[in-house]
Amino acid sequence: MADVRLVIISGLSGSGKSVALHTLEDAGYYCIDNLPVKLLTDFAGYALTSGHRTGDRFGVGIDARNPPEDLQSLPDTLPQLRAGGVDSELIFLYADETTLVRRFSETRRRHPLADDDHTLADALKLERELLGPLREEAHWVLDTTHTSVHNLRSLVFERLAGEPATLSILVESFGYKHGVPTDADYVFDARCLPNPHWEPQLRPHTGRDAPVRGFLEAQPDTEALYRQIHGMILHWIPTYLREGHTYLTVAIGCTGGQHRSVYLAERLAADLRTACDHVALRHRELS
Repeated sequence: MADVRLVIISGLSGSGKSVALHTLEDAGYYCIDNLPVKLLTDFAGYALTSGHRTGDRFGVGIDARNPPEDLQSLPDTLPQLRAGGVDSELIFLYADETTLVRRFSETRRRHPLADDDHTLADALKLERELLGPLREEAHWVLDTTHTSVHNLRSLVFERLAGEPATLSILVESFGYKHGVPTDADYVFDARCLPNPHWEPQLRPHTGRDAPVRGFLEAQPDTEALYRQIHGMILHWIPTYLREGHTYLTVAIGCTGGQHRSVYLAERLAADLRTACDHVALRHRELS
């Protein structure tokens, strides 16, 4: 029996679980949605013995409709699966309540835990409580509040569709005026640098463009800040590897997420790719 890879997608309803699972399916994973937790061990056994029929990569979706005691047992099941030859990992998706309510309103779908006695707000609160243990044990926790369907597919594909890397790093730029990413492991503030926004000829450009790059590279503080960020991440990567971490998210922010943070994120991702197996880049505020 050969080792297989099993990705478990869970999280709050409306946060993009189906999009993530469909992305895996498009990438060649054999996927099953709404699998009862009690059947997970049996499914892992099937994955180990299925051979060429389905390949060696599998994805399952697990949601809050499972009995609470089954959900609580899931974190203890994962080490048992790995010991049996199944390279399993748990991915948890969520978004803030305002976003989830808006998404349900737009799609006119009913929350799976809502009924005549429970409003949507009640169902969302109950779901957060039921899935709390899974979020605490997840290998990758992803906040999709500001993530479009297209961006979510790209993130999932970049981090999960290929062979598992020793450590996958996501470098993300963002704007503080739109909120700090809550799923980041490191958050660096680039607002200390001169802002290209106040230069009329630079305002239409982004940190990807040569005029903005030239402006920032002419500032002595830019190089000092970048070297500190780059050095810190490189210094601590071995620690994350020793502790068995699979994913690391580094967020760099400026006021609007257009210039300074984009420049630094582009540069950091390019440099990290020379030292790390798998580095993804995301600019949250750029269309």
